[in-house]
Amino acid sequence: MKQIRKVEYLSAMLVFFLLFLRVAIGWHFLYEGLTKLMHSGWTAENYLLNSTWILAGFFKWMASNDIVMKAVDLLNIWGLILVGLGLMFGLFTRIASIGGTLLLLLYYFAYPPFIGVFQEVGPQGIFMIVNLNLIEAFALMVIMSSDSSRKYGLDYFRAVPIKSFFVKKEKKEDVETNEGDSKRRDMLKAMATIPIAGAFAIAFNQKHGWESFEEKNLRTDVISGATSKPLDYKGLDKLKGKIPHAKIKGLDLSRMIMGGNLIGGWAHARDLLYVNDLVKAYHTEDKVFKTLQMAEKCGINTLITNPILSPVIKKYWDQGGKIQFISDGGWNFRDDLIKSIDNGAAACYVQGGTADIFVKEGKFDEIAWALETTRKSGLPAGIGAHELQTIKACVEKGLIPDFWMKTFHKNSYWSARIDNERKTTLQEGFADNIFCQNSDETEEFMSTLEQPWIAFKVLAAGAILPKDAFRWAFEHGADFICVGMYDFQMIDNVNLAYEILNSDIPRSRPWRA
Repeated sequence: MKQIRKVEYLSAMLVFFLLFLRVAIGWHFLYEGLTKLMHSGWTAENYLLNSTWILAGFFKWMASNDIVMKAVDLLNIWGLILVGLGLMFGLFTRIASIGGTLLLLLYYFAYPPFIGVFQEVGPQGIFMIVNLNLIEAFALMVIMSSDSSRKYGLDYFRAVPIKSFFVKKEKKEDVETNEGDSKRRDMLKAMATIPIAGAFAIAFNQKHGWESFEEKNLRTDVISGATSKPLDYKGLDKLKGKIPHAKIKGLDLSRMIMGGNLIGGWAHARDLLYVNDLVKAYHTEDKVFKTLQMAEKCGINTLITNPILSPVIKKYWDQGGKIQFISDGGWNFRDDLIKSIDNGAAACYVQGGTADIFVKEGKFDEIAWALETTRKSGLPAGIGAHELQTIKACVEKGLIPDFWMKTFHKNSYWSARIDNERKTTLQEGFADNIFCQNSDETEEFMSTLEQPWIAFKVLAAGAILPKDAFRWAFEHGADFICVGMYDFQMIDNVNLAYEILNSDIPRSRPWRA
């Protein structure tokens, strides 16, 4: 008897754990599907285009065909949602398990974690042969082989006629009454996951929120109304052409490089102290991914950022993104430079403010160490500067990088006011919206250097319009420009740069890249 009870206990525990496994995987699928559904611009195109191994050709064919791609996106979204619902409620569980397994295997074969095939660093680390997709697929096979959903799931109602739950109670038929009570208890067990679905709905709402009827339909005129109309910014269908590219030491770079300050929350908004927090709130992980994806489709293949953002970039890569990043080396100088290299930076440079300080303190050995360490890793090495004296001093010391990063903008905008009594250095004498206090001298000296030049702060942190800044920077010697931009500015900026770079630019300095 003890042995029988032990077997019954283990059997009950198995059903219980299978229930939790099924609901957990259903929760995961449903969340992924609804998240994609909520963001109308989501597409698996990049994911398919960057796939590897034996099915890469098939996936890339799908991504190259607009009609097929739309069908793939719909099947992906609704496949995740329906599989998630089926698993969570235990309804048509075997069909849902089969569908989920097929989806997971397609994800697995798109990016198999095989040495020599695909070994990208994901948010959970590096996998070898077995990854989370494969584990979840095996778990669904176990669920598919069991019939636990017939006890704890709506599949119970498919097996038992509804009318059998309502047995008439007759005083002389206690057996039938007990049988009816038992079936009603079984019915309650079958609906056990419904409260979990409710918890999911509450959690999802707290995470993403639901747009109200008023938010969907209240569209007031910008001029006559107190509330602003949502931005109707240009989409990819308005793109005139992709940004041209050039190379630095074999590294392919778009002539316009995306700046990472806005994504990181460094807005340079001067006395508008709330803007840094506003920028961070705007750039959710999903918004960052969509912005980077749009940049790639516009031909921008590089982001300049701080190593602090490397986990976000690595997660973007794990989802199929390919944009590369140049790291500024960070403020925790030596440790952050090594961290940047280890986390996949395409190039590294000594951040402008850091280099300015090193030169003032005579720490040229630190700059030399950065150049040597970066080059030993096979990456192009650069030196950044806000002050022209920093570059001049490095040249005098024989510290020649593979590329320069130098602030560059004209000072004819109305707010470029210089405090003549405190203008000894950028940090001490110039306002926060002046980053290149001597543009004429900068242009003249940079024309004597043979190395490529990436100009940054060309908009003076938003004080100059792109139509005035981009052409000016290229005409006065910059080989590349680094521009921080929001997603709604992307198409306009790219179209502007595309037209400039495809025109006859009267440059004061030969192209160095």
